[in-house]
Amino acid sequence: MSELTEKAGKLDAVDELAAKRAEFVLDGPEGAVYLDGNSLGALPVGVPGRVADVVARQWGELRIRSWTEEGWWTAPERIGDRIAPLVGAAAGQVVVGDSTSVNVFKALVGAVRLARETGAGRDEILVDATTFPTDGYIAGSAARMTGCTLRPVTPSDVPDALGEHTAAVLLNHVDYRTGRLHDLPSLTAAVHAAGAYAVWDLCHSAGALPVGLDAHGVDLAVGCTYKYLNGGPGSPAYLYVRADLQDRFDSPLPGWNSHAEPFGMRSDYEPAEGAVRGRVGTPDILSMLALEAALEVWDGVTVEAVRAKSLALTDFFLECVGEYVPEGRVECLTPLPHAERGSQVALRCSPTLGSARAGGAPTAGPVMRRLIERGVVGDFRHPDVLRFGFTPLYVGFADVERAARALAEELSEATVERSHRV
Repeated sequence: MSELTEKAGKLDAVDELAAKRAEFVLDGPEGAVYLDGNSLGALPVGVPGRVADVVARQWGELRIRSWTEEGWWTAPERIGDRIAPLVGAAAGQVVVGDSTSVNVFKALVGAVRLARETGAGRDEILVDATTFPTDGYIAGSAARMTGCTLRPVTPSDVPDALGEHTAAVLLNHVDYRTGRLHDLPSLTAAVHAAGAYAVWDLCHSAGALPVGLDAHGVDLAVGCTYKYLNGGPGSPAYLYVRADLQDRFDSPLPGWNSHAEPFGMRSDYEPAEGAVRGRVGTPDILSMLALEAALEVWDGVTVEAVRAKSLALTDFFLECVGEYVPEGRVECLTPLPHAERGSQVALRCSPTLGSARAGGAPTAGPVMRRLIERGVVGDFRHPDVLRFGFTPLYVGFADVERAARALAEELSEATVERSHRV
């Protein structure tokens, strides 16, 4: 037994979250090491039974009565209140529904409209230049719709880019490619000092680390629920609107579900009070109630405990990679300081890995495919990045050591040479 294998065992033995692993559908101890929860979280064991009940009894037997008797109608706000403490928000500020992309659009256009209440000359939107592509696409559409100029800026340059023309700023809390954690408190404060509104994308941070939306005065925020919140593929996203902004939030998608009197069927639109005005159309009940069941795994868990284990897992993975992987084979793109790190580690494969026969081509894709074949599941981002996501509720330290050892073996000279001959 190697020193790192022994260390992994000792760390697992004192892990206060270790028991949570049993609440997920996972392979046995010799099965897959799942390090892709930053793309799709594992299935909580309570979800299949809940979904079966929703389909067979609530839909199959009660049918339309379930909108009231089973609480279907209030699910978006009820589940929003369940997510709220995970992102540092008080109740009544988060509503669940639609996709992340739709909620980005609602939040960004709403932010511009808020800014223009006090400054008609605010005609510029700043967007994270390193953002996930869809956020950029949506920001571009929001800019065209509102007559704004779209200006891509790296997050570190945002304070210097702000000015009297800035209406809204769309930023990612954690960079999806590198795992870099951006400074939400200071960037939000800078946006406010310029008289603009901050919109944060929390897709890669909610459920992995403290966010502190209320504490840091964030205006609006959005996020998905299928990564660290384990809501399932395509599970509905959420929208946060700070309490004191809700009566001024003017959604660009005013659907009947956000009407003050939704069943009044009036031709004129009057927005509901509170977080409800973030709703649009009929909720997607099946996936929404699956999400509600999935969130039960958070019972008795604090975000602070999750963050502590996340940092310990990523520290240990980097230690194992440093010990097992030959020097020069990978470059860590994820910041080493804890204050700058999310819950994933991104490694760049050397583009000249192996022999000259590689022709200088990136090898990350084939390496990840081989890792998955041997039961270590991460993912690949073009052109040369291996991503490993660490979900503290079900990933253990033995998983981490095994993954690093498998990576080292796949990056060996012999393995790369074999892959070119096949």
